[in-house]
Amino acid sequence: MAVDVGDKAPDFTLPDQESNPVSLSGLRGKPVVLYFYPRADTPGCTTQACGVRDHRDDYSRAGAVVLGVSPDPVKKIAKFADKFTLAFPLLADEDHAVAEAYGVWVEKSMYGRTYMGNERTTFVIGPDGVITDVFRKVKPAEHDGLVLAALGSAG
Repeated sequence: MAVDVGDKAPDFTLPDQESNPVSLSGLRGKPVVLYFYPRADTPGCTTQACGVRDHRDDYSRAGAVVLGVSPDPVKKIAKFADKFTLAFPLLADEDHAVAEAYGVWVEKSMYGRTYMGNERTTFVIGPDGVITDVFRKVKPAEHDGLVLAALGSAG
């Protein structure tokens, strides 16, 4: 069951690219941009992550913390972060429990093959922990414009 606007965001703790635990509840008081992406170092995911990197000042002005979540292991997201100088937390959701809690662990299909994976979805979570915006199946190149507009800091 997917969470939606007006719902309290499910709390979680996941390791970031440096193996440090990051908890959603530890970020209360700030808006949080929680984006789920399918796999590190793939074309769409790289476009999306580099967009976040390139708009760091805009997110900062909005007071927002951006967290990227994929089912990749810590080692893989660490390589991805280093390769593209991604100076924001990427979180390893290897057992996809967080993706499932947010309703974004879905059946996908490519080249006639079906498999389970993260749907590219972004949740904007208010300082009170309540979801204010949801962007499902967002196009990587449009991600930052949509999210920053939702935060009121398009720039």
